[in-house]
Amino acid sequence: MNKNRNVYLMYLIVFLQGFVFYGPIAAIYRQARGLSMYNIFIIESISWTLMILLEIPWGWFADRFGYKKTIVISNFIFYLSKIVFYKAYSFGMFLSERILLSVALAGLSGCDMALLYSSIDGKESEKVFGRYSAFSTGGFLIASLLYTFIIGVSMDAASFLTIIPYGMAAILCLFLKDTPVNKESRPKLRSSILLVLKNKSIILLVLSVALAREVVQAITVFLNQVQYTRSGIDIKYFGILIAVVQLVRLCSAKSYQLSNRFGKYKSILSLYLMITTGCILLVFTKHPILSICCVMLISASMSLIEPMAMDIQNKAIHTKDRATILSIYSMLGSLSAAVLNPVIGGAADISIETAFKACIVICILACCLLVFSHKRHICKSF
Repeated sequence: MNKNRNVYLMYLIVFLQGFVFYGPIAAIYRQARGLSMYNIFIIESISWTLMILLEIPWGWFADRFGYKKTIVISNFIFYLSKIVFYKAYSFGMFLSERILLSVALAGLSGCDMALLYSSIDGKESEKVFGRYSAFSTGGFLIASLLYTFIIGVSMDAASFLTIIPYGMAAILCLFLKDTPVNKESRPKLRSSILLVLKNKSIILLVLSVALAREVVQAITVFLNQVQYTRSGIDIKYFGILIAVVQLVRLCSAKSYQLSNRFGKYKSILSLYLMITTGCILLVFTKHPILSICCVMLISASMSLIEPMAMDIQNKAIHTKDRATILSIYSMLGSLSAAVLNPVIGGAADISIETAFKACIVICILACCLLVFSHKRHICKSF
């Protein structure tokens, strides 16, 4: 019963954390407060670098002292980051917000999935991960629809109102039930790192997914707004557009059906090709409808990939230091993001077309890494 409660509470927590009311204007909001696109991506890069440094220590902490304690601390810091974001009017303040966010995400990364995986039957993992992602998307979908009314007040109101659901999510974490921690055999950090390094195939997969994820993050959070403006779409419609894009992300709950029918490798590779196609079309089009459809395609593809990738990563772990190893995987992804953010940001300052071309190159590299990882046979489920 406690384990089922964990699953439902985690669904509710990420649902509330999806209420980022300023999401549809994340880039424009920062620009209005003095940041350039390059500044935005530089802060992102610094953020990912910090996450690299914190991922493994946080994972070790979670395995040693419990998943619940880690999630509670991380989500409280997450809540504080939203307060700082609302108060930010300079590069330094936005950087401070991102530092807090990095600390929080590094703590949650791997730990949330480890708690979920420990609270369910392993056979249901991909289905639960898909629903977990869908609840997060559902929250953001509702927030995006409400944005249309909130923006009529001010951009500041969108930032302020985001603080409230994050505070509620932090409180809900207190009601989670921790899964047992083996205190007699506490994980050794060095052993966990060596174990991951021996599995070259999983490293290739993690890096591949990280590259694709960074492209999708850049396009659906920042570049889409520039593309919409380029296509002549009024800012007042951005909330509705984000809601439509988020609506297609709900398909993550059905990811397991796709992988059951075609297999994870073929499914992920096909979805990579869809993301690449979307990027290619965005280079050449200024048509508003086609632009929206491309962003929808890119977003939906990644939402289907995530549960499959997470399922593969979890099933490749056969030791008790699950959170630590998942954090190591996440650290590798953060390393990729830290390197790529300045590249995409610099390209975006040249032109939006150049930014999308950079995304195409990254997608091709992701496809190559996926093919190499498959040849090494990560696990039976792949």
